[in-house]
Parts: sequence; C-alpha cells; structure tokens
Amino acid sequence: MRKRAPWGGGTVAGLGLALLLAGCQAKDKEAKPVVYTGPLVETENVLTLLSDSARLHIRLTSPLEQRFENSDILYPKGVTVTFYDKPGKQVINTLVAKWGKFDNAKQLYIMRGAVKVANVPEQQTLDTEELFYNRAQQKIYTDSATFVRIQTPTEVLTGNGMTANQDFSRYGILQPKGVFSLSEAQRLGQ
Repeated sequence: MRKRAPWGGGTVAGLGLALLLAGCQAKDKEAKPVVYTGPLVETENVLTLLSDSARLHIRLTSPLEQRFENSDILYPKGVTVTFYDKPGKQVINTLVAKWGKFDNAKQLYIMRGAVKVANVPEQQTLDTEELFYNRAQQKIYTDSATFVRIQTPTEVLTGNGMTANQDFSRYGILQPKGVFSLSEAQRLGQ
C-alpha cells in the first residue's frame, strides 16, 4: 500500500510543473527597439567660418556644438555669430546668446537667453530674450510679443517685436512702447 505525503506532494509537484511550463511559453509582446534621439556628434570649442570667393562673411564660435541625425545643430552652452563687411576685413555686427539652435528644415538660427546684437560701426545694440536669424533672407527678427530694447548713441527705444537686416543697420520695432534720450533712459533705469 502506498502512503501519501502529509504535505500534499502531488499538489506541490503539479503547481511546480505548471509554473515551469508557464515560464517556457513564448512571450506575446516583443521588446521594442530603443531609438536614440541624442546628438550624433559633439564638438567642443567650435569655430565655423563661412566665406564667399575667399572673403570671410560669417564667423560662428561656440564652446559646444551638437549635431543631430536630422542635420539640426544645437549650441547648448552659447553661441556667437560675427558678420563681416563685403571685403571680409571689418566686423559689422555680432549676435551673442546663451543658447542657440540651427533648424535645418527651416534654415533658421534660433537664439535664446540674454541675446545681444551689436552693430559696431553704428554703435547700436539690441537686447532681447529670443531672436531668429534667417541666413537665406539675411534677416534677423523676434516674435511680435518679445520685448526688445535698442540703444543708439543718442536714444533708447523699447517695444515688442523687431525686424532688421542682417547687419542691423536698418530695423523696425513692431509695437513701439517708448523712445527715451540716452540720459533719460539711464536716469529711469531703462
């Protein structure tokens, strides 16, 4: 006569066999591949020179450049763009920002964070928080809601939105807020 195990051995063995078979079944869901969206190339201390007929037109510098698969370029540690005159000898204009991006699909530079534009010969400066530079149209501009402050040797102009040519020699404020003499603006803290 056969004795049964007091702990119910048949039940435990059956349960163990069921767990073993369940672990061997094919998975219904396959693992999805992880798509990398980060930069393909990172370069430190970048210097990019754009010239035409051996004449320097634009000089771009940045402490860090990140290039992506869609050909966008990111400048997360800041960017400086310097424009030169036709012979390529004299600095005409500079754009400086804490962050920059080149959107390849739109062929547009986007600059953010304490953006400063300086026209050297005219002694004019622009301060704003976001600026766009379209190289094909040779135009710099801001969104119509973005505050801008332009200082010339004699006055300070403030308002929202701005368009200008690439060298910042001609510009317009879309929604002017105020025009102050330079001494008045300094007194008012503008």
